[in-house]
Amino acid sequence: MLTLDPTLLPATGILRARLPADLAIIVPTYNESANIPLLVEKLEAALVGHAWEVIFVDDDSPDGTAEVVNQIGRTLPHIRCIQRVGRRGLSSAVIEGVLSVNAPYVAIMDADLQHDESLLVPMLRLLEARETDLVVGSRYTNGGSVGEWSKTRHMMSRLATSLSQLVVRTRLTDPMSGFFMVRRECFLNATHRLAGNGYKILLDLLASSPDALRVAELPYQFRARMHGESKLDSQVVIEHALLLAKKAVGQYVPVRPLFLAGLLVGAVVIHLGLLSGALRWLEFGVAQAVASIFGVVVSYILTASFKRRRTDSTAAIVDLFSFLMTASVGLAGNLSLAGVLYNETRMWWLAGAAGAILSTLWTHMSTAAATTNRS
Repeated sequence: MLTLDPTLLPATGILRARLPADLAIIVPTYNESANIPLLVEKLEAALVGHAWEVIFVDDDSPDGTAEVVNQIGRTLPHIRCIQRVGRRGLSSAVIEGVLSVNAPYVAIMDADLQHDESLLVPMLRLLEARETDLVVGSRYTNGGSVGEWSKTRHMMSRLATSLSQLVVRTRLTDPMSGFFMVRRECFLNATHRLAGNGYKILLDLLASSPDALRVAELPYQFRARMHGESKLDSQVVIEHALLLAKKAVGQYVPVRPLFLAGLLVGAVVIHLGLLSGALRWLEFGVAQAVASIFGVVVSYILTASFKRRRTDSTAAIVDLFSFLMTASVGLAGNLSLAGVLYNETRMWWLAGAAGAILSTLWTHMSTAAATTNRS
């Protein structure tokens, strides 16, 4: 029996029928308040005549994203928000969103307006034809485009795409896409195998599905972000590498501890090389400080190279100040520990290595925590 929502839509003055949704759109968000009304407007125009709902899964955005969604939802009941407190991450947000709906088809897209909402209906038609399990919006198939990306970012994306093919059984041009639609039953079949961390849920789904999924791709033009800032940084790249490693060999070896061990070994080797050279002219305390500061500078350059900001100059200053404040804590601990050990043992290599390990661990953990908090 058809039930009607007694709330009149202000724009049309028409009663909206509350039909069960055939399509649920999951949109993970963090600080996207300015984009929410624009995205809802675009979805309303693109999905006329279809029974659909959109669930924004918000990681407690400080800019009031959840409040914006809830305000819209008071008028449009097919718009709702899951506000997560103490839980972070794009992939886990998508999983939580999918588990909260009953629609047979689920689409995943971003809130930044870079994905083409007009592709949703063609995606839905392909799934309803029962000839495919998953439809991916591709930037790399014929007719697709990455838009205004720099050559560096385009090259990085191509490299990541090539590496991703090592862990998926289905060949497709854009396994890194964040825009796709899938049968909910297929997603649920893979749920308990999903890594649930990182930022590439499509790759995780393809690598985790117990059965090879039938995949189709549709081209689309990747748009420029209108409001807010990109979440891409060095920690995102690290998480992607960890996801690939986990899906490739994670069933045999613990990937994250090995990664951290490799990071520490590399940092110590480089630090000791610099320290050894500096000790030819400087006393230990000064040499340890020079080698450690050099490491901080290199870490910042590598981190900053992944930033994509709309307000480059202001954001760069804020990023630099924030990074230096964070790194200074680890640097202080590094120099204190190294000084004590050197005074006790006179073993420059032991003292230098211990200090380098301390500051590397601090920088890695604090950067990972900061990225998780804003993802």
